[in-house]
Amino acid sequence: MNLLASWRRQGYDRTLLALVAVIVYLFPVYWMVATSIKSPPAIFASPPQVIPEHPTLSAYREAIFDNSAVIRAMRNSAIIAVGTTILTLILAAPAAYALARIRPRGSGLFTLLLLIGQLLPGIVVAGPLFVLFSRIDLINSFPALIIADGTVTLPFAVIVLRPFFLSIPRELESAAMVDGSTRFGAFFRIVLPLIRPGLITVAALSFLIAWGEFIFALSLNLNDNIAPVTVAMNKFVGQYGTEWDKMMAVATTVAIPIVAIFIALQRFIVGGLTTGATKE
Repeated sequence: MNLLASWRRQGYDRTLLALVAVIVYLFPVYWMVATSIKSPPAIFASPPQVIPEHPTLSAYREAIFDNSAVIRAMRNSAIIAVGTTILTLILAAPAAYALARIRPRGSGLFTLLLLIGQLLPGIVVAGPLFVLFSRIDLINSFPALIIADGTVTLPFAVIVLRPFFLSIPRELESAAMVDGSTRFGAFFRIVLPLIRPGLITVAALSFLIAWGEFIFALSLNLNDNIAPVTVAMNKFVGQYGTEWDKMMAVATTVAIPIVAIFIALQRFIVGGLTTGATKE
């Protein structure tokens, strides 16, 4: 009992619980990587091999390096993700600024609609978008997938950026306009540089959302030359079974940019997501 009380005083019990939670959370990631370096018989071994006994990289060679379709799909994913990020930043920054500064009539309703828009499943939006894009001949194109992904990232981006604009004193813009700057000039030269952490947060998360999007990519595109890597991974699911080693090899490769972005921009992402809790 004394040992347990000492652990609680020093916070070791919370540390232990946090460690267990991290292990549980990261175990699927470990299993994905471990499966990618197993041979097909080892994947279905009983009992399961928690640690691969004879690791091999053949799945990476066959599914990625010797598979031009997957390489092309990764390039397509990069194009779609970068395009979605740029589109989101171009539209979200002025919209969030207007909600924070100008506050036009109906801005509260507009914010509520953004929150509701985040709750809609992608499959609900995919149907109307398919009809619309079919009529304007956008099906099977990069713009269709970029705009569709933007319907997911844009509401989120506006909600994240609005508190950043609220945290900037209006006096800075007033001083710039007294010196001869226009409101647009003050917005681009004064305000945007000051909310750089918010812009980085929105850019990173928009990229990640678009990078892993599947519903729009499957429903708005029938051209393999434009299909992103999430659709290419679906090709490993066949009528008579799933090529788990190859699928996990591609999944591990796809996860590398996500992990790299979070590691590099962790400080901005955490700060950007918590800003709204203290400023309204």
